[in-house]
This record gives sequence, structure tokens and C-alpha cells, in this order.
Amino acid sequence: MTAASLIRLLALSAIWGASFLFMRMGAPVLGPTLLIACRVLFAALFLAIVGAVLRKPLDLRRNAWHYLVLGAFNSALPFLLFAFAARTLSASLMAILNATAPIWGAVIGAVWTRSALSARSLAGLALGVGGVAVLVGFDPSTWRDGAPLAIALALAASFSYGIATNYAKSARKVEPFANAHGSMWAATLLIAPLVPFAPAAAMPSLPVALSVLALGVVCSGIAYLLYFRLIADIGAASALTVTFLVPMFGVLWGHLFLGEPLGWNTLVGALVVVVGTALVTGFSVAALFKRPVIAG
Repeated sequence: MTAASLIRLLALSAIWGASFLFMRMGAPVLGPTLLIACRVLFAALFLAIVGAVLRKPLDLRRNAWHYLVLGAFNSALPFLLFAFAARTLSASLMAILNATAPIWGAVIGAVWTRSALSARSLAGLALGVGGVAVLVGFDPSTWRDGAPLAIALALAASFSYGIATNYAKSARKVEPFANAHGSMWAATLLIAPLVPFAPAAAMPSLPVALSVLALGVVCSGIAYLLYFRLIADIGAASALTVTFLVPMFGVLWGHLFLGEPLGWNTLVGALVVVVGTALVTGFSVAALFKRPVIAG
């Protein structure tokens, strides 16, 4: 991995880790539905501008259904579920629960293909469950009213990412940028009908308004551009490294900007979840740095 790719990887991890901070700030004020409607709309508009500059077509006539499925399970549904969870859970906890997505993806894939999980994957699954148990069982914030439902919603969001991952493997091949651009417009269309029934809880302050803008443009639009550049440079398997780094940044931003406590259970639980995810995905640090670089 080149120094430039490493910088992009760390930048993407920091950006996606910050998305949980921004949701934690915006959801209690705007409400989950309006927050995510703004997120996907801002992302779609940003990507539309980039697409126009780069002359990258969407080919809606051929790919409209594909964009709808991807937009539903990879954006609209998980974003909404995490936003509802953000009214109760800390940014740190959501970022760690998000790291279980590859574990869910492996389980869904095994059911989808009617194949058995390997011993390594089963061990990773057990560790992932154990890590979540440590996080939840020893965190006083999870004992509040509504916390069990919020945890279930966050895990359901990660499950939705697992569905999207397995769908993408069997779906028609579409240019990565078009996938990001088209799915954001699809997510916008899916969420828009819900907006009139979910008015903002309060008038957003300037920091909240800026966090919503950053959530859409930076955490969705720019993040996708970084992610697809990483895939081109180091391959999809190595780009998966971002999954293991996002919790670290999510915990860091939550602690620095929201004063979220760093309990032993947060650190231990995060480590156990990440190790479990690495086992399930077959991730190897050695393979990451031995992998030949593809010119981008």
C-alpha cells in the first residue's frame, strides 16, 4: 500500500466514524427521518455535480430497479435505523455496532447460498456476539429506557448492510460511481414521502445545520469518492480495512466532541467485535501490505 492510499484509508475511516457523531447531534433536533432525508439529498446533489463534471451517466432505463434495491438496503434503511438509534445511543456504541455488518453479511451469504460457515467464521461470529454483549452489558447508558430497542435498530442497520453486500455480489455489474450516485437518488425518493409526517423537533442551531450538511456531502458524497478510489488502488478486499478503523474514529470523535466516556467495556468490546469481524472476513494485515498496487 502506498502512502497516498494509506492517507485515503485513514481519511475515509475518520469521515465514516464522524457520521455517527453527526447523527448523534442531528437526530434529536431534526428527527431521524428529516435528518436522513437531508443526508441522502445532499449526497445525491453533490454526486450529481461530480457526475456532470466527470461525464458519468446513470443509465436509469437499464439500472433503475438496481438503484432502488441498493438505495433501500445500503442507504435509506440503514441510515434511518441508525438515526433512530442515535436519539438514545452514543456515537461510540453505534460506530462499534456498525462493525458487525461483515459478520451479518457472512451469515446472510451462508443462508443465501445454502453453504455452511467455516470454523473460522463461526469463531468470528461467536466473538462478535461476545463483543456486543460486553458493550451492552457493562455500559450504564444502555440501561436507560429505550436503549434495548435502539441497540436492536443499530444491529438491524448493520444487518441491512449485510443484505446489500450479498445483493451486490449477485447483481448486474454497474460502474461503482454510478452505484453510489444512483443509490443516493433512489434513497432520496424512498424517504421523501415520509418527510411530511416527521417534522423537526426544534429549529436547528448552526452547529447542527453544519453537521447535517457534513453528513450528506462529506460522510456520503466525498466518502464514496474516496472509497471507490481505494478499491481501484488496492482492491476491494484491502479496502475492507476501513471496517476495522471506523469504530476507532467513532469512539474518538464521540469522546472528544460529545464527552462520551471511554469505559473499559467500550475498548474491550470494540476490540472483540473487530477481531470477530476479521475472522469472519478472512482479513489479514500481512496480505494487505503484500498486495500489489493497481495504478489508479
